[in-house]
Amino acid sequence: MQDFGFLSLIPPVIAIVLAIRTKQVFVSLLFGIWLGWVAVTLFKMLGIDSIGAFGSGFGQLSAGEMILLLPKLLWEGTLNTIDALVDVFQDKGNTRTIMFSALVGALIIFIQRSGGVEGFIKVVNRVLSKYENKRPGSNRVIIQFFAWLTGALIFVESSISVLTVGTLYRPIFDRLKIPREKLAYIADSSSAPSSILIPFNGWGAFIMALLLNEGFNDPFATMVRSMGYNFYPMLALLGVLFFIFSKKDFGPMARAERRAREEGKLMADDAVPMIADELTDVKPREGITPRAMNMIIPVSVMVFMMPIMLAYTGWGAALENRPELSGLDRLFYAIGQGSGSTSVLVAVITAILVSMALYGIQKIMKAKEMVDLTLKGISGMMPLALLMLMAFAIGAVCKEMGTGQYVADVAKGWLSPNLVPFIVFLVSCFIAFSTGTSWGTFAIMIAIAVPMAQTMEANVYLTIAAALGGGVFGDHCSPISDTSILSSMASASDHIDHVKTQLPYAMIAGGITALMYLIIGLF
Repeated sequence: MQDFGFLSLIPPVIAIVLAIRTKQVFVSLLFGIWLGWVAVTLFKMLGIDSIGAFGSGFGQLSAGEMILLLPKLLWEGTLNTIDALVDVFQDKGNTRTIMFSALVGALIIFIQRSGGVEGFIKVVNRVLSKYENKRPGSNRVIIQFFAWLTGALIFVESSISVLTVGTLYRPIFDRLKIPREKLAYIADSSSAPSSILIPFNGWGAFIMALLLNEGFNDPFATMVRSMGYNFYPMLALLGVLFFIFSKKDFGPMARAERRAREEGKLMADDAVPMIADELTDVKPREGITPRAMNMIIPVSVMVFMMPIMLAYTGWGAALENRPELSGLDRLFYAIGQGSGSTSVLVAVITAILVSMALYGIQKIMKAKEMVDLTLKGISGMMPLALLMLMAFAIGAVCKEMGTGQYVADVAKGWLSPNLVPFIVFLVSCFIAFSTGTSWGTFAIMIAIAVPMAQTMEANVYLTIAAALGGGVFGDHCSPISDTSILSSMASASDHIDHVKTQLPYAMIAGGITALMYLIIGLF
């Protein structure tokens, strides 16, 4: 593998900085991807495999060759960038996730057209009116708490969690003039934290597989013991509750709250929501009776299909790898071995088909209208699908350049035993922030952190927790994280506004976590 050294940091860092500064997230990501592949192309053209040989590679070129190098480099780098974007679809998991992101639009438009959203709002309004009579002004707090609770309870898969929270609560948040940024924050900060703390899902299975590779005979028990030290997801979940009940927002989120309350603007004037207005402004069909079940049934089917499909897709692996297991042990192992991308895609397709049957029985829609609405829903989700494509592509170029491995190797050289968990947390955070993937960070850091902790006689469980918590923290802070992107989509929020408003809250939880690892390590 080629050693790009510090150059491996440039593409993701520049893309993230540009996205936050300019709010042109598509252009910024594309530029970062292009920059990375230009660097890869340059190394190939010079015939070198490390940054240390960079100077000697140029030294072998004549003056004429150096003049011709730049246009050829830019041309070849651009072609490689196009190929990299196409290659995203060679990974079946990426393709399924992008298809899931597009098909979600059909489900969203169906439940609005059927009157399901309006019916759900009426039911919630009746519940909220009771609280309002007892404690005036409490509705905003109660509905935010319900959204947090929903996200925390759907721990089977983070994508399904954020989608459910956004779909169910966006209309009610809008009516109560709660900014879209707050909904995105609640959805994002309740999904991944609960998924990693409650390990009966794909997250837990992935972590157990990594621990098994490091020689742990009982990876489940090891993971559970480390969870007691996994401070960041705990603080992230509790932090959401604190800001909901205390009403003490600050920074960009406080400004968003004031804008929504005083001006009635759910988003900033220059905001570009991650979902087309055509999908959020669909009116129920005239003459129908709004029913909450037209929303609750399809969404519930989607949620419950997720563990069913995880078990189904992982059952063969369970029989092959652990034939001695039976009953619930085999079921949980199968769920852990299942395909997350297959499960979310089948879950949303099943929910769409169930909604079609449900609305057909009620004679709300005819077949032609259902097909038209499906296509309209998919078209409305194209910005999200494109952003997911670019997020996968920049992750691929980071992997090609060894961004995560470089950061981990640099940190490994100046660690002391007492500082191992603290540094592991910081490094995991930076890798996840730069690459936009918590799972990729887990894969890199567990393989490095566990042997390091064992060799240096540091607390292994604390170190494992630091690697996992740092991955989630960096993922929360990164604008190229798929979970953050889906949270922006589900809440119909501007993506960069979501990142900016969530970042201070994530930094508080992350800062406290880092301080706790430092204190525990030193004392």
